[in-house]
Amino acid sequence: MIGYVTLGTNDLPRAKAFYDALLAEVGISRIMEFGDRGHAWGVAMDKPALAIMKPYDGRPATAGNGTMVAIAVDSKAKVDRLHAKALALGAKDEGAVGPRGDGFYAGYFRDLDGNKLNAFCLG
Repeated sequence: MIGYVTLGTNDLPRAKAFYDALLAEVGISRIMEFGDRGHAWGVAMDKPALAIMKPYDGRPATAGNGTMVAIAVDSKAKVDRLHAKALALGAKDEGAVGPRGDGFYAGYFRDLDGNKLNAFCLG
């Protein structure tokens, strides 16, 4: 259902380095370049992607209150690794990894621009 999600940044080089290192942890790489406006990461062009962009209107990017991007992985070990990598890269912890209800395992963090994300797996 979701084609891609875009998050804003005020420091594109810093955001690019953060997401290159973070998503490489689970085998995801950049699939699109938008010059000095942004980048997108994914596993294939026909699969959902995550884009980091400078806002089109030229105003400062802000983190949306109540907005969150969830990164699906296939194991608890990958959730653990992704969450730990995010924190090692300077992200802020928003909820330690662990079970959240029946069969849902997740860890929450905010990226360097304050955008909230989580890594999760089912089962």
